[in-house]
Amino acid sequence: MDTTEYRLEGDGIELRSLPKVSLHDHLDGGLRPQSLIELAEEIDLDVPATDEAGLAEWFSTQSNSGSLVEYLKTFELTTAVMQTREGLTRVARESVQDLAADGVIYGELRWAPEQHLTRGLSLDEAVEAVQAGIEQGIDDARHQGRGIRIGQLVTAMRHADRGLEIAELAVRHRDRGVVGFDIAGAEAGFLPSRHRTAFDYLAGQFLPVTVHAGEADGLDSIRSALVDGRALRLGHGVRLAEDLVIERQDDENTYVSLGQLAQWVRDREIALETSPSSNLQTGAIAAWGDELVDHPFDLLYQLGFRVTVNTDNRLQSGTSLTRELALLSDAFGYDLDDLEAFQLNAAAAAFLPLDDREELAELIEDGFDEA
Repeated sequence: MDTTEYRLEGDGIELRSLPKVSLHDHLDGGLRPQSLIELAEEIDLDVPATDEAGLAEWFSTQSNSGSLVEYLKTFELTTAVMQTREGLTRVARESVQDLAADGVIYGELRWAPEQHLTRGLSLDEAVEAVQAGIEQGIDDARHQGRGIRIGQLVTAMRHADRGLEIAELAVRHRDRGVVGFDIAGAEAGFLPSRHRTAFDYLAGQFLPVTVHAGEADGLDSIRSALVDGRALRLGHGVRLAEDLVIERQDDENTYVSLGQLAQWVRDREIALETSPSSNLQTGAIAAWGDELVDHPFDLLYQLGFRVTVNTDNRLQSGTSLTRELALLSDAFGYDLDDLEAFQLNAAAAAFLPLDDREELAELIEDGFDEA
């Protein structure tokens, strides 16, 4: 876990102490390197490095390819050690512990149960194993004086044909830890419309949906996520900026017009689950540049989109939510009010009942007031 101390320039506030909301965090992208080594030993799996620092460096190198396809290959190793009840439970427990230590008070962990069945678990047993770990992690955090709430986002792989089956799995566990549904995996060539039957079913069951869209593919993918998937949030969604036209600029202002798709997303306050470091690693913002300052995050924020800040994969990006906020603050000069706005955006978009979202917003406001 990232333990670096990050302070807000000018205010000197330690960012880890601020209450945060994490909406886009992959369970199989948040393993501790040492735990991965130990779990691999238990199943006689070879790993690229047998020391914690070396393995962390391997993940960093592999993940900085500029390609989502290459980036996704690192998950072959992490999912390999998450095929047993014990492995899933340990990873989930430690993931919650690490989130709580980073100041997260509400998080949603997403993962694809269909990728964790090679050692005999059923889909339901896999979900139950993860939930057991989540509950253990919440208890651990409570004993350390930290309050955290976690929901599962059950994910279907967009290139597979199990969408409806996984949607039904999510609904079966909606009162036992699951708060929503997602599709993930290689985006280009696999539009959300492939899983229209699953999305129709979920709409009938009133289970919230977020869809990976606008990361490795463009506006057609986002459109399908909204139309076919009825997505309430967009996983990453950064390429929505392709639907913005900069009309002119002067020394103080940029004048932008919005296409119909971008206008729809903004006006209906559909949250964008941006992950700055990951977006750089996978080339999601290649159309605008290759440094964080080139990320369209600030433009989307200034235009009033409901932007949120996330880690995507803490292991692959060597990051934490605190670090992502620090990087954005350094790149765009954000102050405490901006960071609070990002957390309130995330709270408003959380897959929780309205009363719970309002309570979450109050906790955020109180925490930032104390800071």
